Amino acid sequence: MALEVLRAVPQEVREASLALGATRWQTIKHVVMRKALPGVAAAIVLGISRAFGETMAVLMVVGNVPRIPASVLDPAYPLPALIANNYGEMLSIPLYDSALMLASLVLLLVILLFNVLSRVILARVEMSIR
Repeated sequence: MALEVLRAVPQEVREASLALGATRWQTIKHVVMRKALPGVAAAIVLGISRAFGETMAVLMVVGNVPRIPASVLDPAYPLPALIANNYGEMLSIPLYDSALMLASLVLLLVILLFNVLSRVILARVEMSIR
């Protein structure tokens, strides 16, 4: 998406900058990036938000080990993996149903918080450009 946003900057704007004597690097830095910054920021936020929802990728990459990791590189058991692995067993144990629903709520709140923060950051980026 970020490449598409950068390609969407009109060629006339680039040519005008170059015609005024700016170098290619100055044109990219001061004209193209300034015009495309909100879109690039939105692309980054969208990529991170999509990563939150990729349950199967998380299951395969993180290690799927139900213990607290000691470092960032240790295998872990994130909330999407917990929900995906144990959803079929949910009906057999009464309190397990409530625990999985609480894990789902926590995951929803984390994603909601991230989306609100990203909207605030995008609004500030757009305001700083104007």
